[in-house]
Amino acid sequence: MNNLQQQLQHIINNKTKPLGALGRLEDIALQAGLIQQTITPVIANPQVVVFAADHGIALTGLVNPYPQAVTAQMVLNFLSGGAAINVFCRQNQIGLTVVDAGVNYNFGSRTAKAPRFVDAKIAQGTNNYLQEAAMTIPQVNKAIETGKSIVRQLAAEQCNCIGFGEMGIGNTSSASLLMSAVTAIPLDDCTGRGTGANDEQLKVKLQTLQQVFRLHQLDKLSQHPVELLSKVGGFEIAMMVGAYIQAAEERMITVVDGFISTAALLVAGIVKPGVANNCIYAHTSGEKGHEQMLGYLNARPLLNLGMRLGEGTGAALAIPLIQSAVNFLNEMASFESANVSTAAT
Repeated sequence: MNNLQQQLQHIINNKTKPLGALGRLEDIALQAGLIQQTITPVIANPQVVVFAADHGIALTGLVNPYPQAVTAQMVLNFLSGGAAINVFCRQNQIGLTVVDAGVNYNFGSRTAKAPRFVDAKIAQGTNNYLQEAAMTIPQVNKAIETGKSIVRQLAAEQCNCIGFGEMGIGNTSSASLLMSAVTAIPLDDCTGRGTGANDEQLKVKLQTLQQVFRLHQLDKLSQHPVELLSKVGGFEIAMMVGAYIQAAEERMITVVDGFISTAALLVAGIVKPGVANNCIYAHTSGEKGHEQMLGYLNARPLLNLGMRLGEGTGAALAIPLIQSAVNFLNEMASFESANVSTAAT
């Protein structure tokens, strides 16, 4: 235990409460202080960034019950303020940025301040990875660098707590493939219903993804993150990889949302080992495979609400808990300052 960790733990233990009585909030307070390298961490200008993109596989209808057009329709919903992520960000005073990473739609010029819209389109969706690689290597690298630049800009605007979400019909399939490739967990344990596949649709989805896994020999790419993303990734996932890496560079408290966002973190951890040290896991998704993915990362999520919406909604619900942890660390009286007797020793 280093000196800063000892200082933080002493401060936490000497608040006017029994040892450990604030449970996970105490762990979060300690982690926040270590991330920011201070005994007085703060949450400043918290933000959620939602990366949106389309997947070529979605046009086949083999892995998703909803049509690809829903991606663009939902982005328009974000921009008009009507989605769940808008509601939760407004409620909790969290800034929201929506990024077009590669949606198969032209949104034109958007200047509304809430939410902020970033046109970072790499292409009109990825290729169909059932037939070819989803992206070229240069496209993957551009997406990663774009994700970094978006976070760098938010850091320049004094944001030090950030959550990442996504929108993209078919992206649970991409996340399942990435998860299986990185963790070596069998694909059928990584593949869930996504946006609500019935039993027959789920069977077809799994058969399709097994075919994709064999086609691209994903079992050989677990330590080759850029190539892995090029084979079966999405523009929104690749941008999130870059965003996680830059957030760690900026010493941001980084809030991990659900299944797809955690899959992006898995890949980011190969590119930059240790990136997860800055991460707080918002929740356990209802999507099959997420709990195993969290176990692989030795992660302890804050919430378990059965959610599987994406959009960064879990992160938006968790950020107020992180704020509470920081607030008790900074504002709660100690036994000494409040003249409260400590427990007998």
